[in-house]
Amino acid sequence: MSTSSWARERRFVMPRLVPRRVRSLHTLALLLVIAAVGWLGWTWYRSSSFVKVEHVTVTGVSGPDVVQIRRALTTAALGMTTLNMNISQLQQAVSGYAYVQALTVTRHGAHSVGIAVSEEIPVALVEIDGSGEVVGANGALLPNTTIPHGALPTVPTDAAPAANRITEKSASTAIRVLAAAPYSLLSHIASATTSSTHGVVLQLRSGPQLYFGPASDLRAKWTATTAVLQDKGSAGAGYIDVTDPQRPAAGVELKTSQAAALGLASPSTTTTAQTSQGTP
Repeated sequence: MSTSSWARERRFVMPRLVPRRVRSLHTLALLLVIAAVGWLGWTWYRSSSFVKVEHVTVTGVSGPDVVQIRRALTTAALGMTTLNMNISQLQQAVSGYAYVQALTVTRHGAHSVGIAVSEEIPVALVEIDGSGEVVGANGALLPNTTIPHGALPTVPTDAAPAANRITEKSASTAIRVLAAAPYSLLSHIASATTSSTHGVVLQLRSGPQLYFGPASDLRAKWTATTAVLQDKGSAGAGYIDVTDPQRPAAGVELKTSQAAALGLASPSTTTTAQTSQGTP
């Protein structure tokens, strides 16, 4: 046997100071200790003040209890951390509001969370086979809804629902406008229709018609509508045109009794005139 061959064989047969099995057990034990320490450290950190929720943003709420729902969710979330959000506890906080269907929580940094609320709010009534059916904001029928609601505007439709949803273009467009309305105004709207001249037309129960035009820029249009309704100069108006939300216009015709029913100022004169709000 050559010298080089003998050296190679000696390297393989040299006795080990620690048996392989013992060394494997030591390695396993060390890994288990590291894992346990890491798990304990993570458990402590995710519930520590280092990631405590300090800012909460609640979106998607538009029903009759907006303030109460936001307060309930904010209060519950402020007792949590951004790494340990208890969805069940948040759901329990709003369990008394039947139209809250789901919650989605998003973490923003170490101390802020956003809570998106998915609601199923009745916004209109449609006439189907001679009976009125409740419709939600997304156009879906809610025939067995137990969600409390007040008076709702009616939306005419000539087409039967498809897959339990209103699909007729004019009706679904009107429902989309109603879904964007401040919830407190829904009970004051008698009907929602569409016309080739004014687009979506809403008729207030004790007030003017609202001309919305196409179902676009709805947030701005409802903001303009509210501003005109609250303006004393709109008393006596028979319609409010917010097709261009930057230049809403109120036309005369509203009776004194109608103005009073809406909480508007009583007309001080019988002279007819048109008023405009917004930037000239």
